[in-house]
Amino acid sequence: MRGPLPAKDGRIAGLSGYMPAILTPFDQDGNVDEAALGRFCKRQIETGANALVVCGTTGEAPTLTTDEHRKIIRVAVKAAAKRVPVIAGAGSNSTEHAIELSQQAEAAGADAILSVVPYYNKPSQAGLCGHFTAIMDKVPLPLILYDVPSRTACGLGDATVMQLSGHEQCAGLKDATGDISRPLRLKPRLKPDFRLFSGDDATALGFFAHGGDGCISVTSNVAPGLCQAMYLAFTGGQPTLAQYLAIHVAKLTAALFSETNPVVPKYALSLLGLMSARVRLPLVEAREEIKAEVARLLSQMAAECPEGLIAKPIEAPRHVAPARAMAN
Repeated sequence: MRGPLPAKDGRIAGLSGYMPAILTPFDQDGNVDEAALGRFCKRQIETGANALVVCGTTGEAPTLTTDEHRKIIRVAVKAAAKRVPVIAGAGSNSTEHAIELSQQAEAAGADAILSVVPYYNKPSQAGLCGHFTAIMDKVPLPLILYDVPSRTACGLGDATVMQLSGHEQCAGLKDATGDISRPLRLKPRLKPDFRLFSGDDATALGFFAHGGDGCISVTSNVAPGLCQAMYLAFTGGQPTLAQYLAIHVAKLTAALFSETNPVVPKYALSLLGLMSARVRLPLVEAREEIKAEVARLLSQMAAECPEGLIAKPIEAPRHVAPARAMAN
């Protein structure tokens, strides 16, 4: 086996703040809406996103074809125009498939890959080390580990993270466990440029307070200004303001996760006129009572929050068709 390959660039090493886990918009025919995706990526950058994370859980990666995976990364790379890095989801519970997706992401122009813990087959910690090491040995991109045991039924142990962090390509961890104490345990034992990102919007402020570097966020798709303001208040030495804004972030997050992600976030974005609310089967549209509550909450928060932090829903988005499920 050959040794580790050199990292493509160093932009991941200093990455911090909020990074949206970008949703994948679909058009009326069920295809990836490239125009809407490009506009949405540019909007996120203009509102302060420090990176774009595509083809992850929030982007409905399990329903994407290989060609769609490649296409989405290319659209994001073009929209980013080197202003921020593009991190591409490229995980699988098959190591060989994960390597193929990672190589495809590299070819499409991604700056780094986000690789989820293998799901369903529940490997041992030794198996996880072997899985991620095999990917890093074959793909010359920084790799961010993704630990989300609520979806994978298999967690990434602290000792395993520390072992993998010794690999040249291992750049960080997206932690979606909700364990805000994890940065306290890991930070002193990891290389200085290893990044710790929260993957749980509800506990992000606590994660920052315990040494976390940023958040790969669902909520910031809908309220990028609010999330960025909270992070900047925290890092700028304004804890009272950060806590006040965190209350609003938590309220919005609870609504967005009232059904399986990304069903409700997509509906919220349709209310803002940014993309269709369509999701692919086996996901289906949100229940009517949830739609009503999300519309009410967005209007309320737009009135209550400091100006510009929450966009007000538009009355009747003409270019956004009603939500419906679709087959891949």
